[in-house]
Amino acid sequence: MAQAMKVAIVDDEKDMRQSISQWLALSGYDTETFASAEEALKILGPDYPGIVISDIRMPGMDGMQFLKKLMGSDSALPVIMITGHGDVPMAVEAMRVGAFDFLEKPFNPDRMSELARRASGARRLVLDNRALRRELSDGSQLMKKLIGTSPVMERLREDILDLGQADGHVLIDGETGTGKTLVAHALHAVGSRAGKKFVLVACAALDEEALAKRLFGPMQPEDAQLPAIEEARGGTLVLEDVEALSETLQARLLSVINEQGTPAETRIVAICNLQEAGRTCEDALRPDLFYRLAALRITVPPLRQRGEDILTLFTRLSEQFAEEYGCEAPPVSAQEAAQLLQAPWPGNVRQLINIAERAVLQARRGSGTIASLLMSDHEDMQQMMTTEGKPLKEYVEAFERMLIDNTMRRHRGSIANVMDELCLPRRTLNEKMAKYGLQRSDYL
Repeated sequence: MAQAMKVAIVDDEKDMRQSISQWLALSGYDTETFASAEEALKILGPDYPGIVISDIRMPGMDGMQFLKKLMGSDSALPVIMITGHGDVPMAVEAMRVGAFDFLEKPFNPDRMSELARRASGARRLVLDNRALRRELSDGSQLMKKLIGTSPVMERLREDILDLGQADGHVLIDGETGTGKTLVAHALHAVGSRAGKKFVLVACAALDEEALAKRLFGPMQPEDAQLPAIEEARGGTLVLEDVEALSETLQARLLSVINEQGTPAETRIVAICNLQEAGRTCEDALRPDLFYRLAALRITVPPLRQRGEDILTLFTRLSEQFAEEYGCEAPPVSAQEAAQLLQAPWPGNVRQLINIAERAVLQARRGSGTIASLLMSDHEDMQQMMTTEGKPLKEYVEAFERMLIDNTMRRHRGSIANVMDELCLPRRTLNEKMAKYGLQRSDYL
């Protein structure tokens, strides 16, 4: 459930502060009151988790001065101004400075509640977007999202760290649903351009004319954004589905790359998502552009090559969905673990996310199996299951690791509780945790 949005009420009249606070508290807001603008400014900084309702006419610092201070600190903070009769011109000026809206005394409490609701919605969206941008600019957090201890994932993380420090253009390829866009974010976040602009253009989502305008301009005076080439200057420009570029747009992109020289002013990360059998990004792009973009290259591994990571990912995802839906995560039997490991996963991580959510939903209803979900995704899944024959020992070890990992996380690192639930002596548990690279400190 979303946390109640804060409302800071600033008014030198005590009765007014209290009446506004009581009314909004009944509507579910977390209110705090201030008798002066100076007092409020000690608390209201950037990223304040709420909105402000302030009188315009106050002794000392008045509402207009207060508003300008707030806008200077956080221009996206919604401020609702309360004006007296005849102060409408001042309220209009407040709107020009950046106020969200204004209320004229005597005001209807329902009108105030409606304004507070709209302002809170706008604030929540701004804060969520800021949190997302911070997350996408935090290299350590992004690298944690690339879960897995399989050799291919270890190599992927090493490649990201190495190429992130380089300055050449990068081509990212791999099957659909493997997380190529996440890798592009991580490349930017761990490199020297981390604090610069990160601009992503979905090439396949636009027709040729719109894509040409988005990439290269010219933009019209009424357009809110620069062409992507200009917008990303000094930072990173990510081109999703780069194979969707026409021959004409490929030639224009190549010209821009050649004009930049070395090192490139703007780094281009091209994501290739070809799904047709037998075609590659090299087939889709003109050779000179391909070799400029593929100076550095990362191929994101398919899920079926990630071994035990599949079980780790499934467990984490099902726990997240269980928390979201307010129920228990479904237990995974040895047979189901083997089925998850054997499945070919043509949709990769995206498909696994879908399976995990559906598994939680059907477990909440008390019906269904993971096998039935895998089969429903592909009618011929039984024939598609890997049959080349991994040794039984590998399946047993993967299931054992998952079981210990799940139990340790459920008991938050309590060795005694894990020993009791799994009926294992201390020494055996320690040996198995060492064997599977599990550390108690990770669960505390």
